[in-house]
Amino acid sequence: MTDSFDAPPPTPPPDRASLRDGVRFAFGTLTVLPARITRWDRPAARTGMACAPLAGLAVGLLAALPGAALLALGGGPLLAAVVTVAVPAALTRGLHLDGLADTADGLGSAKPAEDALRIMKQSDIGPFGVVTLLIVLLVQVAALADVYADSWSRGALAAVTAAVTARLAMTLASRAGVPAARPGGLGAAVAGVLPRGAAAALAVGTTVLAGVCALPLGLPAALGHALAVPAALGAGELLLRRCVRRFDGVTGDVFGALAEVSAATVLVLLSLG
Repeated sequence: MTDSFDAPPPTPPPDRASLRDGVRFAFGTLTVLPARITRWDRPAARTGMACAPLAGLAVGLLAALPGAALLALGGGPLLAAVVTVAVPAALTRGLHLDGLADTADGLGSAKPAEDALRIMKQSDIGPFGVVTLLIVLLVQVAALADVYADSWSRGALAAVTAAVTARLAMTLASRAGVPAARPGGLGAAVAGVLPRGAAAALAVGTTVLAGVCALPLGLPAALGHALAVPAALGAGELLLRRCVRRFDGVTGDVFGALAEVSAATVLVLLSLG
């Protein structure tokens, strides 16, 4: 009789992917953290986009640590904010920021969808992209510096909440009914893979968790975090709908833009008190 420990691990059905496959998909596509993607198909993309907030949690924690450490060593809130904002850019090779700039160029062009997508695919950045990139980065740094000025713990938690919400916006953008603008790329791989109910449940769960994690800072802080998450997702949803109308669907660049705009919205709202 064969011992149960010698049996091979069960193979997921063809239309499903294991949690490990999903986590590797999320970390392998959304970060530079070591994660070997074991499956590149629709089931893996479905599980992976559901796990995207976990990738955001890892990025947020890695971003918050040096910011809090700088404050502890006597650095100022502005320096801590700059470093904290720089870490996610490094952990994504700047792809989300590049997506923000490309999306801004596409939206800013007065050209049909096909031509706008061609503009977004070019390697250079146009004036709309440059201005948008600068403004969003300045907003993120300024807002986070305000929160760090209050306390290192509030700044660190704000950084983590922003990173998780940024990836959650990507999760919602991959829900059923959101089409891909073109056949290739990450946008086509993840567009429409996640059931609407699952996406909504993840949004609600993350909102509640954000409030619970902020409870040690006081009830007003918990309420602020619980409100900031859905508000940022609402801002991302407005951008998503605009992009779907403009480009006839989503692309990998649009996902990056959603992440950066959602993160900036969270930080601004938390900086308001």
